[in-house]
Amino acid sequence: MTVKQNYERISEQINAAKVRANRNDEITLIAVTKQVSTDVAKEVLAEGIHQLGENRLEGLKEKQDHIKSDDVVWHFIGSLQTRKVKDVIHRIDYLHSLDRLSLAEEIQKRAVEPLKCFLQVNVSGEDSKHGIHPNDVIEFARQVSEFDKVQVVGLMTMAPFTEDVAIIRNSFKGLKELQEKVKDLQIANIPCSELSMGMSNDFEIAIEEGATFIRIGTDLVGKGR
Repeated sequence: MTVKQNYERISEQINAAKVRANRNDEITLIAVTKQVSTDVAKEVLAEGIHQLGENRLEGLKEKQDHIKSDDVVWHFIGSLQTRKVKDVIHRIDYLHSLDRLSLAEEIQKRAVEPLKCFLQVNVSGEDSKHGIHPNDVIEFARQVSEFDKVQVVGLMTMAPFTEDVAIIRNSFKGLKELQEKVKDLQIANIPCSELSMGMSNDFEIAIEEGATFIRIGTDLVGKGR
């Protein structure tokens, strides 16, 4: 199927999930273009999707070298090594993987303007996933509040890769509860009003549980094109 056909189907799924959740707010669809060519990324842009997600510096540079539109909003969705902060943060609008204090310190050191960040939370507790332990999120948020170049716009997680809907739903519910707790702290640079959760296999559940940003790769752009 083409990007256009995939986008039409995904849009219908998003709208259906919003109806089930009785939501009428906006869901931001991030097209994860990390595994596809620049030409496919351009197909995404042609459909009016201007949010692009990359997980490696090299892929980000390649896309930006060939896509010169000022309308693109760039999301870095992969784990970010501290030593690469200086090369990445001036190229992106959002970082979805703030998961340790040393990374926040390096952003504070290198950033010229505040960077919009999502705290990555390991809600499922899986050893294979990066992220802050749920019990540590509040304290981490308080520590990050000292850095005026770090703006925590929300929380991010990846649910376990399973067909058990209850497990997936509980992961998203847990992140929503944490997001509300952080938001209630009412810290100036930590509005924490957003939730980045849901990918190709579970974005409808994520929307039902409050996602405001969803990250769609394979279902939208295919794989390795």
